[in-house]
Amino acid sequence: MPLLLFSQLFLYNYVGQQSFGSSVVMLIICGALVNGPYALITTAVSADLGTHKSLRGNSKALATVAAIIDGTGSLGAALGPLLAGLISPTGWNNVFYMLISADVLACVFLSRLVYKEIQVWRGCVNRNSSSCLALTHPR
Repeated sequence: MPLLLFSQLFLYNYVGQQSFGSSVVMLIICGALVNGPYALITTAVSADLGTHKSLRGNSKALATVAAIIDGTGSLGAALGPLLAGLISPTGWNNVFYMLISADVLACVFLSRLVYKEIQVWRGCVNRNSSSCLALTHPR
């Protein structure tokens, strides 16, 4: 989704200014491409933490870590508009370039996780399903 968002932001910068309808459609697509990974990441991290053996039975620690994850996402949601407001006097193209660079940065940060998941998946293709479950969700 972040890779699709990268191209969608370029397209929105040029096509979204043509009419109100095209701007609304582009905003809906951009919103889906941004919110999808955010929801998946926060849900997957919370689920992985819930099964981690160091947090098992300690609901306060789990709640604290989940709150830190959600708070970090909220911090990013607050800083984005602040940066857009600071950059917009230099031109809206620069705001789009800021959004695109934030998307590229997110892709870079997620690339290690994606690489690990691909390695686990490739190992599961050659094994039976019970060992794949053990690889992806250790007990």
